[in-house]
Amino acid sequence: MHQELSRSIADESERLGITVPSEAIQRLAAYAASLWSWNERLNLTRHTDAALFVSRDLADAAAIAPHLANAERVLDVGTGGGVPGVILAILRPDLRVELADSVAKKARAVRGILDEIRLPLPVHEAAAQAVVADADAAGKRFDTLVVRAVAPLVKLLGWFEPICDAYGRMLVIKGPRWEEEKGEARHKGFGKKVSIRRIAAWPIRGSDNESVLLEIRRRQPK
Repeated sequence: MHQELSRSIADESERLGITVPSEAIQRLAAYAASLWSWNERLNLTRHTDAALFVSRDLADAAAIAPHLANAERVLDVGTGGGVPGVILAILRPDLRVELADSVAKKARAVRGILDEIRLPLPVHEAAAQAVVADADAAGKRFDTLVVRAVAPLVKLLGWFEPICDAYGRMLVIKGPRWEEEKGEARHKGFGKKVSIRRIAAWPIRGSDNESVLLEIRRRQPK
């Protein structure tokens, strides 16, 4: 099942120099096929072939994975169709990944995808900041929040800087405008309680631009 798609994902990953465990390939193919099927009913992704899936979705998750410690508790903020959270869970089975989306139909869709590929991840049909606050209150705080294609930094900081004591850090994927977004957020008064630093960068295939990974964490008292 999905053998041709598995081969395409493996070949494209090798071509782009993305290291993928061999045992993850078939599960990635099953996920991509399910995601694309659900996408016909609900707009979840624009990356609807193996080349785009690997060069954008898989590449982004693979860039995050080395920055996560063993068994970290991770929340995918605004998961949409499950990127990067589902892919991280496939690449790194040691991680404790949960997904959140405040759009009910998207949360239900990703829950359906997970059922189809038999990957039991918790899905929260709620705003991620509420999920974070509830987890912290229950003594089960998240080590890392992962964020891709959700909102500008000024909005993200508006949601999560006030509760930065409730989680470990955020890892945010951004494009070439990240410094402009950072400047806008500072202009609006954000960044006083948290630090923002670039910890990785990788090329966006098919363009001259690059994606970056930002780490946002609470500033330590002086």
